[in-house]
Amino acid sequence: MNTSTRTRALLGGLVLTVSTVAVWWAWLGWDTEYTVDPVTDSVSGPYDVWQVAGCVLSLAVIAAVGGWLFSPWLVVPVMTVAFTVAWAWRAATSDDSGLWAIGAVLILVGMAAGTTVVSAVAHALRRRRAGGS
Repeated sequence: MNTSTRTRALLGGLVLTVSTVAVWWAWLGWDTEYTVDPVTDSVSGPYDVWQVAGCVLSLAVIAAVGGWLFSPWLVVPVMTVAFTVAWAWRAATSDDSGLWAIGAVLILVGMAAGTTVVSAVAHALRRRRAGGS
């Protein structure tokens, strides 16, 4: 790997990390309040459906652009670790039950699967476009 390829990968990893953590913060990181239904006493939250949907769509865009510009071998681990660490850090500091660890594993698996599919498809489309047109 030559110097310019390493520099491109390093900068790409940095941009992917910052944008992934920014998406976590913009959609989920600021919300720590749970909602209690006064009739049923059921607790929900801290996130609403619109927050999770917006977060997932934003991450899909980052993974697609990342897959287009870089290799999925860079996109998948960087985005997966960045989002999982950001989410787990907040969850671990606000959950006394320890169940945050199960959530972190689910986030890790979901991020790995989602970023793999999206970045691989974008990367394949770019290669097909470059080779076929």
